[in-house]
Amino acid sequence: MAERPRLQGGMLLLTVLGAALMLPPLVYVFDQPIAHFGIPQIVVYLFALWLLLIVGTAVLTHALPREEPGSDKGEGER
Repeated sequence: MAERPRLQGGMLLLTVLGAALMLPPLVYVFDQPIAHFGIPQIVVYLFALWLLLIVGTAVLTHALPREEPGSDKGEGER
């Protein structure tokens, strides 16, 4: 059961890292007059980041073990 908190921490890290990589100071680094296959570099960066976040979320979600139906402790059961 120790695997679940670790995966949840990974999900939090993925969220924070994804948000940090989308902040304007870092995104502006890729705002150059360069095109890849006719697509501006900033668009390629944002789309690739978006795709990697989706794939990372899917992998972590798939690896997350299911919760047992009675394992959630309520407010008064501590």
